[in-house]
Amino acid sequence: MSPALPAPPVDDADVPRWVAELGLPGLVDIHVHFLPEPVIRKVWAYFDRAREHYGTDWPITYRFDEQTRVRVLRELGVRRFAPLVYPHKPGMAAWLTDWVLEFAERTPAAVPTATLFPEPGVEDYLGRALDAGARCLKVHVQVGSFDPRDPLLTPAWGMLSDAGVPVVVHCGHGPLRGAHTGLDVFAEVLAAHPSLVTVLAHAGMPDYADALALAGRFDQVYLDTTMVGTPFIERLMGPLPGDWSARLADLGDRVVLGSDFPQLPYTYAEQLRAVHDWAAADDRLGADFLRAVLHDTPSRLLGLDGADQPGGA
Repeated sequence: MSPALPAPPVDDADVPRWVAELGLPGLVDIHVHFLPEPVIRKVWAYFDRAREHYGTDWPITYRFDEQTRVRVLRELGVRRFAPLVYPHKPGMAAWLTDWVLEFAERTPAAVPTATLFPEPGVEDYLGRALDAGARCLKVHVQVGSFDPRDPLLTPAWGMLSDAGVPVVVHCGHGPLRGAHTGLDVFAEVLAAHPSLVTVLAHAGMPDYADALALAGRFDQVYLDTTMVGTPFIERLMGPLPGDWSARLADLGDRVVLGSDFPQLPYTYAEQLRAVHDWAAADDRLGADFLRAVLHDTPSRLLGLDGADQPGGA
């Protein structure tokens, strides 16, 4: 291990020590889920049947009520986070966006976010969300089972590109292949909107090499760490490329912290240990890489001025 790195966190209670020893005021997580109570319970019910969906159990580590989940993030040292919502059918995106904007109003650590679906009027509710201060969008191609190249979305991609608002897009084939998943599919969206700030959720899992290649083609493409490199996901989806850390060093500051909290089948600290191990594996990464991933780069993408501010969740 590089002597410049503090020891990785052994558990959740140890995360604040690790963060402080890195010289950070806290973590900024760009991939957290908060949803209306009936919706999140349906999401959890889906994961309760994970063995039939994925062939393995998927216990929800942070199956708590909303306020407890906010408190857990605060105790972990997550000072700001993007609460992501996503629809699975037409007619959901507008009211989910309204809900999450209201959630952000009453939760100081939460950044205002939005979502979309290919449907008439998408540009209207997206425009209202941007006017209301949305700083991040979630697009879930696999769950929504829609084609991101749908002409109904063309105005939306243009609006987001013009606004410089990052889109966290789940377009990879993992953990399940969808009707329109595939980095090659979303690459067509990027070819049409090359300035679209895109965060590839789960680093494009399992097509990590393709995600790195896409980031090489488009300088506004970022990778998030969500579930990547954890023992659970490597058992499920296969290992990272052997030269992963070296490739990240070549990528520069285009990796951002994401976790998928609360529906993790392991602890938050486990994700952070995976990121720590990447930093320790290449001398070009180290503590500077960790500070960028855990705080500086997501802060910049989310337009935060002093992301350690508002003093907790």
